[in-house]
Amino acid sequence: MSYSRRKFISFLGKASLGTALVPPFLISCGNTTTPTETKNLSEEELERLKTFVLEALPASDKDDLLLAKGLDYHTIVKWGDRISDADTFGFNNDFTCFIPLDENNPKDGLLWVNHEYINSLYIAGFNYRDYENPPEHVTLEQVDKEMYNVGGSIIRIKEEHGKWKVVENDPHNRRITAKTPIKLNWDTPIKGKTTAIGTLANCSGGITPWNTFLTCEENYDDFYGETKYENNVATTVSSDYYGWERFYNHPPEHYGWVVEINPKDGAAQKHIALGRFAHECCTLYELEDKRIVAYTGDDKNNEHLYKFISSQPSSLKEGTLYVADTINGKWLALDWENQPILKKKFKDQTEVLIRAREAAKLLGATPLNRPEDIEIDPVTGHIFVSLTNNKWKDDFHGSILKIEETNGAFDALTFKASTYKAGGEATGFSCPDNLAFDHSGNLWMTSDMSGSWMNNPEKPYMPFKNNSLFVIPRYGKDAGKVIRVASAPRDAELTGPWFSPDGKTLFLSVQHPGEQTTDVNHPTSQWPFDGDNIPKPAVVAITGDLIEKMNKLNQIEG
Repeated sequence: MSYSRRKFISFLGKASLGTALVPPFLISCGNTTTPTETKNLSEEELERLKTFVLEALPASDKDDLLLAKGLDYHTIVKWGDRISDADTFGFNNDFTCFIPLDENNPKDGLLWVNHEYINSLYIAGFNYRDYENPPEHVTLEQVDKEMYNVGGSIIRIKEEHGKWKVVENDPHNRRITAKTPIKLNWDTPIKGKTTAIGTLANCSGGITPWNTFLTCEENYDDFYGETKYENNVATTVSSDYYGWERFYNHPPEHYGWVVEINPKDGAAQKHIALGRFAHECCTLYELEDKRIVAYTGDDKNNEHLYKFISSQPSSLKEGTLYVADTINGKWLALDWENQPILKKKFKDQTEVLIRAREAAKLLGATPLNRPEDIEIDPVTGHIFVSLTNNKWKDDFHGSILKIEETNGAFDALTFKASTYKAGGEATGFSCPDNLAFDHSGNLWMTSDMSGSWMNNPEKPYMPFKNNSLFVIPRYGKDAGKVIRVASAPRDAELTGPWFSPDGKTLFLSVQHPGEQTTDVNHPTSQWPFDGDNIPKPAVVAITGDLIEKMNKLNQIEG
């Protein structure tokens, strides 16, 4: 089945910590959760919307967060800010999502923010780029600082007089770090344990129908390395980046999962049934019988797109994990019991899930060009997947993949795959990453060009300059065009777009400004210009007339 525009805009769902009334097609990664009631517009207002002109922002290499006409921003929280007497905000914030505390007040709630990784130059006082492997002189104290600055933050924020601010010392404010004990939601211990220590590499995420946060562990092997298999014999390979295994004996198998966080008390669990790989995000759909469908991608060259279908209501444990054969349009079951080729290779279902990448390849899954964020179109029900790039295959600019499930059924085992938009100079964007639909069904998109390749005359990204935020309008004369509406500071990328329940604020992360800095006294960026002369990752609130008009464009036809 599909979802009409009218059904989308007329849904009066309200989400808060006390309710679970989120429309199923909005339980997704980076999407708004609570479209508000649309009011009848006057003839004059409708006419203004029909003639609304969206002015594109030109590409820029300026060290600032630049916004298109009709937008403004203010900083909500940045790295190092105190969120309570005990905790400070972590580093390199990525995914954001917001749940109101009270369904009747969209301006007061809990913001979850991922902290994906650290830059040791700022956290631990050395530049990891100076070393081929993690430097031997790094101390336990330095590693502990790094461990504290990844994971995630829960912060209560309020909007007062048009500005969002952190409610300091609110009882909900807390950090989840690389040292937080987290239960493994599985009946079989993994490496002899039922609890993992910490979460890390937290990239994107989502929310559940029962209003908890999902955070996804992506490049987990940067921290404790990885387990490699040759002739089915396991060997642990050390990390090339942080080398935490020199101080902490935590097995790599405890990382690379989707993690669920309860916003009320910070209780967490890792969902083994969703498989282990570099999860970019986890996008949920709740079926009419309350069973859950979860889409997630493995953000690495030549890896795969996955879908979990639960067999029990409201479960992320009981069910089957599938991987996509996009060439033949089939979902292939990673089911040890019923796949002879998996039985031959692995000893049980637990091992299949831990080694999901190997299992997917044995089944003939289609290698993709870094599947990152996933969103469900709230109007059509189609699934959009960012394929960021694959430089080794000469795909420098990436594309957006569209999945149409057979008969619009999200638990279908067949589908049609096609390219929705390809990146490049002709379309005006490169390296799509995070996606979000607003209340009108307009698609918002961030880009992820690597800092070492941006603004480099020897690389193919010069025309695009800094990473940016784009919108693809669904209605009006600009429908289908890719329009730049924000440009990131130098070396940064914009991540984690999430709309407030009333559609008047876009929460957005500014991640790793000044990342190419090699000398702290001469940073490549000074954003957010708070007087410290140090670039700081931060979460901003983008507001303005443009946001509100984009969220009303659906009413032109309605």
